[in-house]
Amino acid sequence: MSILLADPLEIFRYPIYLFPASFLVLALSAWIGARYLGALRSQIAEVHEDYRIVEGATLTLLALIIGFTFSMALTRYDQRKNLEEEEANAIGTEYLRADVLPADGQARVRALLPRYLDQRILFYTTRDERELAAITTETNRLQNALWSVTQASASAQPNAIVALAVSGMNDVLNSQGYTQAAWLNRIPIAAWTLMFAIAVCSTILVALGAKDSRSVTRVHLILPLIVSIALSLIADIDSPRRGMIRVTPQNLLLLSTSLQPASPASHS
Repeated sequence: MSILLADPLEIFRYPIYLFPASFLVLALSAWIGARYLGALRSQIAEVHEDYRIVEGATLTLLALIIGFTFSMALTRYDQRKNLEEEEANAIGTEYLRADVLPADGQARVRALLPRYLDQRILFYTTRDERELAAITTETNRLQNALWSVTQASASAQPNAIVALAVSGMNDVLNSQGYTQAAWLNRIPIAAWTLMFAIAVCSTILVALGAKDSRSVTRVHLILPLIVSIALSLIADIDSPRRGMIRVTPQNLLLLSTSLQPASPASHS
């Protein structure tokens, strides 16, 4: 909540706050358009056909922008799911490729990878920012340890077979970077601001087009509600950590389950 007070535009990153806030603002816009701009109705009546064209074009533009933004959010969500699968495949493959390393390196890699996997699962499931910082620190530490062990093994036995393990470890580290980038890739605040501004204008235009102020009740309940639901859904999909629609690390969890029987032996 303190983040919202410091930067009000951050509300677009919090779906739980966006819905009531957007509904309130849009409903207020309709009320202002009906009550305080009602004097314009006489002028609108004179150019009724032209006004309806402008109103329809504005609503169409709003619908297109919402549709395109929803598509952007859904694409990013699919990307996060695909990268979770790729990350699980990279970790599982490297766990198997550890067989080609020298005995010491093999034991060390197979001891570190399950711990690294646990941190990756926590990355997907945690909502707490402070816990996420600790997870990031531990993930970086384990990455450095894994790469040091793999590099040392490759230096001790520089051959094509060991190079497979080095390549696999590189995939493990890269997949984490790609995932991190995908989670930071969000719909720009400028796009949110433009979409919200058009929504406000559309609501005012519809309120002005009402026959009288008493008929605006339907606008208060319908148009602001529909637009607020759409904006909240987009924000929810676009918020990988704060929304209800989240990427579940199913592949990582399955991999963790498959590695559990071998983990105790690798630690002993």
